[in-house]
Amino acid sequence: MSSLFPNLFSPIDLGPLRLRNRIVSSGHDTMLADDGLIGADLIAYHERRAAGGAGLIVLQVSGVHETARYTSHVLMATDPDAADGYRAVADAVHKHDCGIVAQLFHPGREVMDGEQGMAPQAVAPSDRPQERFHVVPQELSTQVVEEIVDGYGQSAALICQAGVDGVEVVASHGYLPIQFINPAVNDRTDKYGGSPENRLRFLLDAIASARHGAGEHKVVGVRISGDELTSNGLVDSEVLEVIKAIEDQGMVDYISVTGGDSSTLQGAQHIVPSMQYEPAYLGQLSEQIKKFTDRPVMVAGRINQPHEAEKAIVDGQTDLCIMTRAMICDPEIAGKAERDAVEEIRACIGCNQACIGHFQQGVGISCIQYPESGRELTFLPRPTVREASRLLVVGGGPAGLKAAAVAAEAGAHVTLLEREKALGGQVLLAEKLPHRSEFGGAATNLTAEAKRAGVEIRTGTEFSSSNLDELRPDQVIFATGSADRDPDYEVVDSPLVLTSRQYLTDMPDLPQGGVLIADWRGDWAGLGLAIMLARKRQVTLATAANFAGAGIQQYTRTALMPELIRSKVNFINDARLAGVDEDTVYLQSTLCDEVIEVEGVATTIVNHASRAVVPEVDLNGIPYVRIGDCKAPRTVEEAVYEGLTAANEFILNTGRRASVSA
Repeated sequence: MSSLFPNLFSPIDLGPLRLRNRIVSSGHDTMLADDGLIGADLIAYHERRAAGGAGLIVLQVSGVHETARYTSHVLMATDPDAADGYRAVADAVHKHDCGIVAQLFHPGREVMDGEQGMAPQAVAPSDRPQERFHVVPQELSTQVVEEIVDGYGQSAALICQAGVDGVEVVASHGYLPIQFINPAVNDRTDKYGGSPENRLRFLLDAIASARHGAGEHKVVGVRISGDELTSNGLVDSEVLEVIKAIEDQGMVDYISVTGGDSSTLQGAQHIVPSMQYEPAYLGQLSEQIKKFTDRPVMVAGRINQPHEAEKAIVDGQTDLCIMTRAMICDPEIAGKAERDAVEEIRACIGCNQACIGHFQQGVGISCIQYPESGRELTFLPRPTVREASRLLVVGGGPAGLKAAAVAAEAGAHVTLLEREKALGGQVLLAEKLPHRSEFGGAATNLTAEAKRAGVEIRTGTEFSSSNLDELRPDQVIFATGSADRDPDYEVVDSPLVLTSRQYLTDMPDLPQGGVLIADWRGDWAGLGLAIMLARKRQVTLATAANFAGAGIQQYTRTALMPELIRSKVNFINDARLAGVDEDTVYLQSTLCDEVIEVEGVATTIVNHASRAVVPEVDLNGIPYVRIGDCKAPRTVEEAVYEGLTAANEFILNTGRRASVSA
């Protein structure tokens, strides 16, 4: 039992299910299913978090009716062949004294993609258009509504008979049950529309059906947005009326509280809130709901650390804490917290890049800090070496730190050289941007992992041939990063032109007058610099991308853009930097030959492509690899992933000395 977090690690009952602690991995689509069925990758993913100490695993959504296919890969609990997968994942999770429930789901009009690349076709209570995915749904007939209600029960029966501990009816984020309740979406005139009681009918019927299918000895929960946090969405007071109706029905064992709505960008950002939002920021919503129910309540919303979870419970905001991304980043966070080893926790930084970002790209989710997540069968358990080998890592940014930590953990003698006094590379620049301070946690976490693994770290040290003579490495891994590229645009007179790297390194005072940010990348630096500088002067953000922030995960960009809009930033899209003179910037359209002139510019900041940096040292035949930006300038995600793969290759290439740990 933890001495630091006694409430977080106290048991709790969800109806018939006793949990060993209050830490929950909520339902989230991993993109790890096999043709819509639970396979080895998904089982390994969830078992890793159960073994890491989680109290409850909630599986990703399972469709309850053929019309519930919101993506081409969704799990379908309507398929009898799915039972084996549910049974296998339940057995894997139960081995570690962890509970498991599965989400019952129908998206209604919230459909992301159609068949064979065609536009999505959806059904809903009424044919009200959906803004985010630009869907006009077909209105459901009363007969099909009743089929869907029956589907909740039939799906619950299949799942629970396979050994899963229960089911969770998804009524959050503007999905079908809430579409029936929301008068802005439901204009039906049958028994499922019109009066508040009629509009509540679908949700209550779905819960009753799920309860009947699951049986009295299984758990039934409901997930709901405490406030949809968007225009025309349900507000907290309206949601409380729904909670009262659920409570009066008396058929659920817990209530899972989140925030937001899928139908608009404004509301969708709360589905997976980025680092702009404070930890546990939705606790006020769950606290209100707790006043109207005696059922256990759990809450989501950036609960990344055990002390945040403990405080939310002590303050009476919740009974259980959803820490999904925290466990994507560190599957062992629960176990580490339980033994009070908080210094070992790899904290989620809320970047959204490889978790929800991967899902929205249609690939398996992972984590930029811990690329082993979602790739458990590829990288775990760690390989080890019986006879230690010597590895030299040159560069102490994310790529080098990851490579060094993994190799040292496997038993290699690892020395890391970093020419700067501080470790972290460009992460140390990124954390200077507005709403980006948590990003520095990536460097902190990776540095701590390298030190715990026993890496010999030498900062303020330039790499040279003398290092090879001293250390006699079996291999060198270069992770020396990137540098500014020479200008490929014309500069006339003596205008003030800085690269984004130069500005963030020195943070110089700028002269009065307008600022133009020439953003070739379309990434965090462009938006962040615009936010930073627009607080004091007029800013033009010119990007070569289709729109500002095109390279940033959607929810993260959505949270940033309102500040730029309110600051009256001038946006120019599809334009590259062509030239700069004393007070004018010349942009070339990327779509045609048109030249765009922007006058009154006192400072131009260029966020352009970098160039790889590789030391020119004779290695005397010592094998080497390049990783991260010194291989090709990209993002932290690729750097850390290549650090992992390079370390694994080094270990495995030691031939007879390689073995696999149990």
